[in-house]
Amino acid sequence: MYRVLFFLALIVFVSSCNSDYTPRPTGYFRIDFPEHSYQLFDEPGYPYAFEYPVYARVVKDTSFFEDTPENPYWINIEFPGFDGKIYVSYKAVRNNFDRLIDDAFKMVYTQHTMKASGINDSLMTTPNDISGIFFRLSGNTATAHQFFLTDSTRHFLRGALYFDATPNADSLGVVHDFLQKDMNHLIQTLRWK
Repeated sequence: MYRVLFFLALIVFVSSCNSDYTPRPTGYFRIDFPEHSYQLFDEPGYPYAFEYPVYARVVKDTSFFEDTPENPYWINIEFPGFDGKIYVSYKAVRNNFDRLIDDAFKMVYTQHTMKASGINDSLMTTPNDISGIFFRLSGNTATAHQFFLTDSTRHFLRGALYFDATPNADSLGVVHDFLQKDMNHLIQTLRWK
């Protein structure tokens, strides 16, 4: 009886090894990107205006840790096709400039140092004479791009791009690169009112 089972198992084993299986490399879904095209955000009462992509929508931030936001000028620029958002926060400068700068650096360096394999910051000045810093984070961080812009006397605006997905630099890299162009356009067209 054991000999029959042994030969039967041997026949099944030998015959199963003759398949034409070819392993495939790991791949990601193809993403079709729209053309970069922009529209103006210039809502009455807001202390800033800028251009943002036509494939995005601006939504007023209505919740902040279960309360109303601390500032009525906080908005989110949502990218429904990519499951991403640029969280935009605004604060007036009133003897708090140093604290605003410190908070912006802490948001980058304190919260993302554990996951980031690198953080590069670069000074920038826009055509409208607005200065700030752009942060590029590499690795599997929750955000790969953050920035702040200020005139150092009245206005301070901060932005951070996040995705509603598990951070994976490989799969999100092409989307980060695409949306970085949109962030740069927003930054270059920002003006205070």
